[in-house]
Amino acid sequence: MKILLTGKTGQVGFELERSLQGLGEIIALDRSQMDLANLTQVRDVIRAIKPQLIVNPAAYTAVDKAESEPELAMRINGEAPGVIAEEAKKLGAAMIHYSTDYVFDGSKKTPYVETDRTCPINVYGATKLAGEQAIQAAGIPYLILRTSWVYGMRGNNFLRTMLRLAQEREELRVVADQHGAPTWCRTIADTTAHIVAQGRGQQHWQEWGQQRAGIYHLTAQGQTTWYGFTQAILENAAIARKPVLIPITTQDYPLPAKRPPYSVMACEHLIKTFCELPQWDNALTLCQS
Repeated sequence: MKILLTGKTGQVGFELERSLQGLGEIIALDRSQMDLANLTQVRDVIRAIKPQLIVNPAAYTAVDKAESEPELAMRINGEAPGVIAEEAKKLGAAMIHYSTDYVFDGSKKTPYVETDRTCPINVYGATKLAGEQAIQAAGIPYLILRTSWVYGMRGNNFLRTMLRLAQEREELRVVADQHGAPTWCRTIADTTAHIVAQGRGQQHWQEWGQQRAGIYHLTAQGQTTWYGFTQAILENAAIARKPVLIPITTQDYPLPAKRPPYSVMACEHLIKTFCELPQWDNALTLCQS
């Protein structure tokens, strides 16, 4: 099976290139080779490679910057996935795509399930939802995997930011009234590989994909706040002098993009269909070990 992987230098893409090894011929591309902002290039690359499966972790992920660049964010997150899905349709290919907890407004008090009403409250969430809808409309075998609070030991993410600030400052003020599930990028990649491996073992890959097509929530299990996440990061960190941690509210730390106050997602659908998922704090410990 020929697998086209986008965004190979991103957090999730970097891990996917390794996790997917052995499951097919992996053709991993970075933005210089396939820029999702260039829709003509996207079409040309897919037509040249002719993959059986397209795995698309590439995205515009600068949540706050998206508020001032809505057209670019929509082209990358909303229009490009639709173009990829259209080209997959012509090839008879399947598609795995990654979305976000930010498609929800955070008004619930219990974990969101896949069928809950979407209502993004920022540009990033709106563009990711547009991408979901474009893929669904294409009529291909697809998996849309919604994840949240993605981190790892490379790239720009909350974990690396906190580790850096912990060595620079005597105190850290961290938001304690937003609830979610920190998810290690390797968890996302390994779970994706497990799913692909299951499908690869089937005689009729396309039929298998069509039967399981849909949206799945893929996050670490459990929930915490950014404050609780930071506490766990510092507990695992090998830092001689740890800063004082001070909980604050969202209002105390205004940002251009609104954040949902509660974006925990229930993952039972994925767990029952494919595989188990780790607890968020256990995954964090493994990441930092």
